[in-house]
Amino acid sequence: MFHKLIEYKFLIEELTKRDFTKKYKRTVLGVLWSILSPLLTLFVMKLVFTSFFGRNAPFYTTYLFAGNLVYSYFRESTTQGMSSLEANADIFSKVNVPKYMFVLSSNVSSLINFTLTLVVFFIFAAIDGVTFSWRFLVLIYPTVCLLVFNIGVGLILSALFVFFRDMKYLYSVFTLLLMYLSAIFYYVDAFPLNIQRLFLLNPVYVYIKYFRIVVIDGNIPSLLFNLLPLFWAIVAILIGGLIYKKNNQRFMYYV
Repeated sequence: MFHKLIEYKFLIEELTKRDFTKKYKRTVLGVLWSILSPLLTLFVMKLVFTSFFGRNAPFYTTYLFAGNLVYSYFRESTTQGMSSLEANADIFSKVNVPKYMFVLSSNVSSLINFTLTLVVFFIFAAIDGVTFSWRFLVLIYPTVCLLVFNIGVGLILSALFVFFRDMKYLYSVFTLLLMYLSAIFYYVDAFPLNIQRLFLLNPVYVYIKYFRIVVIDGNIPSLLFNLLPLFWAIVAILIGGLIYKKNNQRFMYYV
């Protein structure tokens, strides 16, 4: 697979540029929306949960931002990945290229958005009074794991979407449910210990919690917790890879 990535490096770069620029085509603010969109969402969430519900806990803005940052990255990359095969059917139906390249390029495009928003997140964390330390470098690990996880989920969704177009609508409902199950705006500590452990079955929550432990608590997660992001990433990419390998030739007849 890695030699394929090198061989088709130019194709991936061009697809990524196209996916990134197409998203903001004909908008007045252009790429700035990649920063403004999460900021506006953060503003609404902070207004609702701080002003109306009295959430005045320390670093609550950073707590909200971390949850929304990771969740938005997951939702954007997997939603774009889901339609990547259908959107590029004209290309791979005429040119013999690995079809997973289209899922990969859409994920790289989302990663660029995530990186831009991450810079803003650190600025807000500083304003919120969070103490910066060398431990922030550890965030590279969950980010890489999340990238791999998103690619794996994108592979699964894009394959299912080719055969079942209803996936687009079902997935929008699922991501809404996932948002409420990922503890973006509430604290899991309020639940009994056995319920807290159930949250770890949600991969998105695992990645969110990792960011919060490092940024807000200023700690490095335990060895056992460090294995969770890697575990979910491997599971997703293996399942996605197997589905693609099994249905690779069938995609042509359904797009």
